[in-house]
Amino acid sequence: MAIIEILLPKMGESVAEATIIKFLVDAGASVEADEAVVEIATDKVDSEVPAPEDGVLVEWLVSKDDVVQVGDPIARFEIGGEASSSASVSESSAAPQAEPSPVPSQEVVEMVSAPLTAAAVSAPSRTGESGRFYSPLVRSIAFEEGVSMEDLESITGTGAEGRVTKKDMIAYLASRGATTSTTAKSSPANLTKTSITYNVSASSTEPHPAFKSVSGGYEIVEMDRMRKMIAKHMVDSVQTSPHVTSFVEADVTSLVLWRNKNKKEFQEKFGEKLTFTPLIAEAIIKSLVDFPGVNASIDGDNVVIHKGIHLGMAAALPTGNLIVPVIKNANSYNLQGLARAINDLANRARLGQLGPDDISGGTYTMSNVGTFGNVMGTPIINQPQVGILALGAIRKKPAVIETPEGDVIAVRHMMFLSHSYDHRVVDGQLGGSFVQRVADYLEAFSLDRLLEG
Repeated sequence: MAIIEILLPKMGESVAEATIIKFLVDAGASVEADEAVVEIATDKVDSEVPAPEDGVLVEWLVSKDDVVQVGDPIARFEIGGEASSSASVSESSAAPQAEPSPVPSQEVVEMVSAPLTAAAVSAPSRTGESGRFYSPLVRSIAFEEGVSMEDLESITGTGAEGRVTKKDMIAYLASRGATTSTTAKSSPANLTKTSITYNVSASSTEPHPAFKSVSGGYEIVEMDRMRKMIAKHMVDSVQTSPHVTSFVEADVTSLVLWRNKNKKEFQEKFGEKLTFTPLIAEAIIKSLVDFPGVNASIDGDNVVIHKGIHLGMAAALPTGNLIVPVIKNANSYNLQGLARAINDLANRARLGQLGPDDISGGTYTMSNVGTFGNVMGTPIINQPQVGILALGAIRKKPAVIETPEGDVIAVRHMMFLSHSYDHRVVDGQLGGSFVQRVADYLEAFSLDRLLEG
C-alpha cells in the first residue's frame, strides 16, 4: 500500500487559496475514488475536493477554518487501503471529525449499490424543469435506481436552496420500498462509485442568518461568510487603487427602438431573449479594442495589457450577495453569441451552478446598476483589473437635438455611464476617453441593423 498526499487543487487561474469549511470524511475511513472528502471555500465559490482513488484517508493535515494555498497538502491518503481499527493515525493527531450523519439501513445501502438493470431510466439532466440543480452523485444514484426526472422533482430536498442530497435519495429509496438481491455493504462510504467533479455553488447559497432580536430599538444580524469576503475585497480594492470616476450621458434612443422592434424575432430565430445587456456589452468590447490600456491589470510594478477581452458582469444572487461571472474571449462573439453567453451565465448564477472557471480570469467588468432603478453609480474596481463601468437606468427625458434646421427639444431615451478606474495607471484622458467612446458607439447604433446569425 502506498501513502500519498491529497493536495488542494487549482480552482481557477486567479484563485490562490481556499478555506477549509467542513470535513466530510473522518480520518481512518475508507473512501471510493471521486467521493467528496472535504468542503472548501474560495473568495469566489464553494467546492468539494474528491478522493483521488479508492483507499483510506489516513490523516488530515489541516483543521477547520484553515486557509490553505493551492498545491499544499491537506491530507495523507493510503491507496487501495481498507479502514480498520489499526489505521495509522494517533489520537493526538486525529483530524477534526466530520459532522455525524445517520447510517442508512442495510436495505437502503443494497438499493444504492445495486447494479444497473435494463429497466433503468436514462441519466437525469443537471437541472430539472423547476430549475433545481442535481449533483453528479444524485444523478448517478437516480440513474442506477431507475428514478425518473419526474420522481426527482417530487423529492423534498434538504440541501441548500432545496437541493436533493445523497441522504434525501437514500430516504426516498427506502420509502419507495425497492428491494434488491445484491449483497449489501455495511458502510455508507461504499456506495456506488460516481464521477464527482467539483460540486460548485455560487459561493454560499445559504440564506442570511436569522435576525437576532436584541431590544425593541434595533436588531443584529451576523454577516454570512460570502458577505465577509465581499467586504474584505471591497476594502482591499479601495485601499489598493486610487479610484476616479468619469460620467457620460448617452442617447440610446436608436438602440432602444431597435431592440423593442426586434426582440420577438430574435428570440424566435435564435432561442435567446434579447436584453439591453449584450447590446451595451458589444459597445464596451469595441471600446476596449480601441483603448487596450483599459483592458489591463496590475502585477506589482508592471501593467499587464491583455490581448483577450474577458468581460465580467456583476450579478446579484438570491441571497443578496454578489458574484461576477466572466464572458471569456468576449470580442470573438457576435450579438447572438453574446446574448447566449450572458443569459447562460446569469441563469447559472441564480441557480448556484457557476464553477471556478466561470468567475475567474476577467480583464474588465461591467455592473448594471440600472437594474435597481439607479441612474448612476460609482462602482469599486474588481482587483487586479484597472476599470469597471456602471450602466445606469434608461430613462425618457427631454433632450436638445441638433438638426440642420437648428436645435430642437425631443423626448429621448437617455442613460448615464459611470467609469471607475485605477488612477495609478489610467489617467483622466484615457479613462474619460474610453467611457465617451462607449457612449459614441451606443449613440451611433443603426435602426437599419440586421439580425445577426
